[in-house]
Amino acid sequence: MPRNFTMDDVTLLHEDNSVLVVVKPQNIPSQADKSGDVDMLTLLKNYIKEKYNKPGNVYLGLVHRLDRPTGGVMVFAKTSKAAERLSKQIVDGDMTKQYLTTVVGRPTDNSGTLVNYLKKNALTNNVYVATFGDHNAKRAELTYQTLQSDEQTSLIKVQLGTGRSHQIRVQFSAIGCPVYGDVRYGGDSISKKGTNLALWAYRLEFNHPVSRERMVFVAYPPQIDPWTRFDIAKHVEVFADSSYDDEDGIPLVTKVNTSDDLD
Repeated sequence: MPRNFTMDDVTLLHEDNSVLVVVKPQNIPSQADKSGDVDMLTLLKNYIKEKYNKPGNVYLGLVHRLDRPTGGVMVFAKTSKAAERLSKQIVDGDMTKQYLTTVVGRPTDNSGTLVNYLKKNALTNNVYVATFGDHNAKRAELTYQTLQSDEQTSLIKVQLGTGRSHQIRVQFSAIGCPVYGDVRYGGDSISKKGTNLALWAYRLEFNHPVSRERMVFVAYPPQIDPWTRFDIAKHVEVFADSSYDDEDGIPLVTKVNTSDDLD
């Protein structure tokens, strides 16, 4: 049975007239899909409608996505102008997203760049590594750094160079280090049944679409296995003006370089 998510499951990091920044829980779609399950976009539109008593349809722009089983920081645009400017930042590389993942095993190289060509099977929704020149194969690139390892798993920091479906999961599986808990791509060999995918969008940076000030948001992954195997705080940048929220086992570290009264 899918979980019936509500706004109580969503952590609000920042809201002003132009943007809404939240921590997406794992296992909720970013937007409505064929499953019919509650999704982030609909949930947040209803939140805005109720909070501000807005009549009719509420505008909220989805400028980037996280796969359903992936949790972490997302920004939504509250105006079409903000959506356009944030989308341009993605194209221009001015918005940066970093991920933490726990993988099974340890990559041969402690850091590096992975480049593959990926194709998606529309019938199974699986993505697989193809070869250059294959019809509809798309280039996928990421850089990674191994932060810490134990006998079974490794904590990895990832920055995407491209934004392909299931990219991190498929590319690490291809080097023999699947994401912990990933039933689809072979990462469930040492995890318990029902374990969440160990993939978390922990850091998001972008320029505010109106003020142009740089905004930085960081959120720790849930303090459950396999994350608790590692000293996350040692590896994640902690800001001087940090604030912690231990509710639901998700301590947060956030920094906002802007004011709350923007036009």
